[in-house]
Order: sequence, then structure tokens, then C-alpha cells
Amino acid sequence: MFKLSLLSLILLLPACSLTPGMNMKAENNLSELEVPMMKNGRMTKGKTPIVPITADLIIERENARLKTVNNLPPVDISKTSYKIGPQDRLQVTVWEHPELNDPGGERITPELAGKVVDDNGDLYYPYVGSIHVGGKTITEARTELTSELSKYFKKVKLDIRVLSFQSHRAAIVGEVKTPGVQSMNETPLTISEAISHAGGVTGDADMSNVALARDGKSYKIDVLALYAKGNSTQNLLLKDGDVLYIPDHRDNKVLMLGEVGRQQALQMNKGKMSLAQALGEAYGFDLNTSRPEEIYVIRPGDMSPEIFHLNAGSPDAMILGDQFALQAHDTVFVGTAGVTQWSRVLNQILPGSFTSMMSLAATQGM
Repeated sequence: MFKLSLLSLILLLPACSLTPGMNMKAENNLSELEVPMMKNGRMTKGKTPIVPITADLIIERENARLKTVNNLPPVDISKTSYKIGPQDRLQVTVWEHPELNDPGGERITPELAGKVVDDNGDLYYPYVGSIHVGGKTITEARTELTSELSKYFKKVKLDIRVLSFQSHRAAIVGEVKTPGVQSMNETPLTISEAISHAGGVTGDADMSNVALARDGKSYKIDVLALYAKGNSTQNLLLKDGDVLYIPDHRDNKVLMLGEVGRQQALQMNKGKMSLAQALGEAYGFDLNTSRPEEIYVIRPGDMSPEIFHLNAGSPDAMILGDQFALQAHDTVFVGTAGVTQWSRVLNQILPGSFTSMMSLAATQGM
């Protein structure tokens, strides 16, 4: 009698109030909980809007992504020629005037040969004195020095070459075999060449999310698109002070929770995975226990959380699922059917299964 009275009491209670595990709740298309977020440049808290996954949303997001991909720093052709800078070591050779050249000629080691450009970009040369060469190309410096020496000598012919490139450098860090600082020379240094000079990438490199830090801004570079698809727009020329960071792909995971075949963390393939692919990798969802109308993608973002909702009550909704791109650290949650929730409540609270309890009641004539 006590067990049946308990059963009667339970049947009067709302199932959702006793549902074990997680349950996605929303009110006015907002998350139930308030979470930290960034607004107008300052930290605050608020509820996250729940945005339906529709064709319009996917189109809007894809256009925004393409705009970001194409929003790379422009290539200034005028800056592709090497510009002389401080600490560069230059060798000036004046024909028919050996007294102006380095004593010892070719026997001098490169570390000692030539003349060093000072921190102001000036070079001291006999007869001429200090001449400003900083920011000039080799050709421009040659022309200016020839003009100045022509005041003292007739038919001056000279050549300038850089013995040691020291003024322009870029750092290559992260998942490359030889990270460090690379000096830039007369040949413009591209992203692919910098990676090659660093010994190539490691097996853990995420080539689709390479970051270029330049002038206080960060740009996302899809080097994978450069290698796999020949997208040369991603092969930017590096300039002095650039930092190229190759991240680790092992942190690019998607968490699968709720009524999926297997709750797990999925490794993204080359930085890419769609919602439909993630559900497939997690062995889909059980149509008997799950609620396909409640598939959520929870995206923490960088203090800009987002929640997306896919109503997969119709199979063709998987077209949207296949076109919706996930991001690293997303959580995919599949809701539980109401009957399944209620059954689990009974199984947890009662000492036996709901079926056993009903059988007991039948044998006692209740």
C-alpha cells in the first residue's frame, strides 16, 4: 500500500521537475541562466538569445565568414623591395678607387666587412660623411651615394650590397619544427616560405586557423586553403615585426551531450565539422528516446556566447545541419523525449521498474 501510495503521489508531480540529467529550458527565446558576456567594451551578465538555424542564418553567417577571409591586410607593391634599416651591414665597392673600399677586400669575414647602418638609418662614408640610407632600396642608396661621390671624383661607378640583414625580422611560433625569429632579405618573405624556413609544421598543427599579428591587429589565415586549394590570397608577404602563430589542432573539439548515440568530445577534422557530421560521429540520436525538435548548439565564444536551435522534426532539416559549421569548443545538445524523461524519473525513484510496480499492483487487486 505504501509503494502504491508513493506511486500515486509521484504521478501527480510534473515530470520536468524531477527529470534526471540536463534539460534545455528557454523563455522568450532566451537562455534560462545568466552568463558573463562582453557588452560595449565591459564585462556584464545576461541571458543568451536562442537563434533558430535557418537558411537565412546560414547565408548570413557564410557571407560574414567570406568577408572576414577577404579582410586581409593589402599588399603594398612599393614595399616588396628590401628597404635598408638600422644594423644592416653594407658593402660599398667603388671601381678604380680601391682606397675607398674595405682594406683586405675579399679576405675580410662578412662579420667585419662593410659598414653598419646606425640606429638613425645613417651610413658614414669617406668624403661624403653621413648619408641617410634608412628606408631606401639598394638602388636608391646607390644613386644617392654615387651623386655625393661625384662631387669629389669623376665617372664614379659603385655597387652596394647587403652583407648582413638585421633590420627586418618576423617571428614564426607555435606548431613549427624550428620556431624563432627569421631575418628578412632582398627576397620578399611569404607565409609559406616562412613556414618552410621554420622546418615545416608539426603533426599537431592547425593549418586552417593560423594567426598573423601585425600593427596591433590579428588576422586569421587559412594556410590549409593555400596548400590544398591553391588560394594564393592567403600567402601574404610578411613585414618587419610580424608574428605568425601556428596553433595546436588538439584543442579543436566539439562536445556531444544529451540523447546522442555516444556522449563524447569529437576531434574536428582540419578545423572543420558540420552539425550533421558531429551527430553522425556521435552515432546519431535515438528516435525513441530523443526529441529531434530540440537540438541545440551552445557556443561560448570569446565572452560573446551564442545558442543556436535546430528543429530536426523533419528529416530534411539535416540539410541545414550539414550546412551549419561548428566551431571549436561548441557543445551540441540533443533533448530528451518527455516519455523517456518520465520513465527515467520512475526508475530512479522507485525500487524497481515502473512495469514491475504496475504488475505488483495488479496482483494485489489494486
